[in-house]
Amino acid sequence: MAARPLVARQPNERLQALIQEAGCSHAGLARRVNMVGAERGLDLRYDKTSVARWLRGQQPRGRAPGIIAEALGRKLARTVTIDEIGMANGKNLASGIGLQFAPTVTGAIEQVCELWRSDVGRRDFLSGSAVASSALVEPSRDWLITAADPLVARPAGARVGMPDVEAVRAMTAALVDLDHRFGSGHVRPVLVHYLNSVVSGLLSGAYRESVGRQLFAAVARLTELAGYMAVDTGQPGLAQRYYIQALRLAQAAGDRAYGGYVLAASMSHLAAQLGNPREIAQLARAAQEGARGRVTPRAEAMFHAAEARGHALLGDARTCQEAMGRALTALEHAEPDAGDDPTWIAHFDHAYLADELAHCHRDLGQAEAAARRAAESLAGHPESRARRRGIGLVLLATAQVQLREVEQACHTGTRAMELLGTVRSGRGAEYLDDLQQRLVPYGDEPAVREFGARLELQAA
Repeated sequence: MAARPLVARQPNERLQALIQEAGCSHAGLARRVNMVGAERGLDLRYDKTSVARWLRGQQPRGRAPGIIAEALGRKLARTVTIDEIGMANGKNLASGIGLQFAPTVTGAIEQVCELWRSDVGRRDFLSGSAVASSALVEPSRDWLITAADPLVARPAGARVGMPDVEAVRAMTAALVDLDHRFGSGHVRPVLVHYLNSVVSGLLSGAYRESVGRQLFAAVARLTELAGYMAVDTGQPGLAQRYYIQALRLAQAAGDRAYGGYVLAASMSHLAAQLGNPREIAQLARAAQEGARGRVTPRAEAMFHAAEARGHALLGDARTCQEAMGRALTALEHAEPDAGDDPTWIAHFDHAYLADELAHCHRDLGQAEAAARRAAESLAGHPESRARRRGIGLVLLATAQVQLREVEQACHTGTRAMELLGTVRSGRGAEYLDDLQQRLVPYGDEPAVREFGARLELQAA
C-alpha cells in the first residue's frame, strides 16, 4: 500500500504580521502567552520554538489560540481575535460574526471588535445577509436566562478611566444630534471608524470593576446607535448583528433596563420593518419580563408601545388596545422633565408615543385615530427632529389616503418629501415608497400624478 501523502501546512502569515506589528520577539511572545495562561490557571510552557511552529502553520490545541490572541492584544493595546491570528480553524466563520450572544465577557469583546473591524473593512457578507427571525429571538432568550457577569475588570493593558468613558458618552451625544439633523447616511461611517479605532482599544485596556461596568454601558449605547444607523441606511442584516452585540454589552454592564430597551426599541422595530409581527410582540414581552422592576415608567411605556405594534400587525385589535392603554398609563406616571430617566429613554415623550400609536392605528385600518395620533406627534416634535417629523407627515398622509382624502394626502406627502429630502435616510425613503404604493388606486387623479412625478425627480 502506498504511503498516505502528508498534508502540507501553510505558513501563518496573519500571525507573522501581528508579531511584527507588535514588535515582539518569538521568546517575548511565548513569555506573554505563558503569563496570560497562568492568569487563567494554566501551566503553559511555550518558548520561541513553539512560536516558530505556530508560524509554520501548526495549530495549538484547546484554549491556546484564545490565549495567544489575548497576549498579542495586550501588547497592541486592542482586541485581537483568533481569526485575526489565523487560528480560527473554522470556528469563527465570517458569516457568523456578530450573531452570537457570547457566554463570556472576553468572548463578547472579541466578537464585537471583530464586527467593527469587518464593518470598517466593508465585508460584503455583513450588509448583504438576510435577517433570520431566530437570529433576533434567540439572543433575547439567552439574555433572559443568562446569569449576570460576575467580573468585568481587566488587569492588563493601557489604563482606562472614567474620563475615557465620558468621552464615549460625549461622542454618542454628538453623533445622535448629527443623525437627527442630517440622517445616518452622513454619520454612520464616522461612528463605525470611531468604534474600531478608539473604542476597541478601550475595551481591551485595563480598568477597575466600576469603570468597566460604566464602559460597557457606554459602548452598548454606541453599538446600538450603529445598529440603528444601519437600519436607516438600508442594511438590516448588519443592524441585527449590532443589536445582538449591544444586548450582550448591556449584560456585561449589568444594565437590565438598557438590555430591555435594545429588545423593545431596536430589535422589535427591526422585526416590524421586516414584517415579522409575532417576533415584535415576543421581543417586547421579553424586554418587559427581563427588566421588570428595573425601569422607569417612561421605559415601561415604550416597551408596551412596542408590544402594541406587534399585535396591530397581527390584526389583533383587542390585545393591541390593551397594550396601548398600558403604554399611555405608564407615560402618565413618568416625571414631566424626565429627570429620573436614563439618557437613552429621556427622549420618549408624548410625541414619540403618539407616533407609535399612529402606526398601530394605521396597521389596524383605524384611519381617523391614526390621523389624530399622527397630528399629535407632529405637534410635539421640534423642528430639530427632521427625520421624525418627515415620517410623521407620511403617517398623516397615509391616514388621509385611508380616509379617501387623496388630494390632501398628496399635499401632506409633498411636505414630507421636502423635509426628508434634507436628510440622508433610507427609512424615510421607504415610508415615501409605501405612501406611493397606497396611492396607486388613485393614479388617474392629477394630484397623485404630480406627487409621483416629484418623488421620481427627488429620487433621481
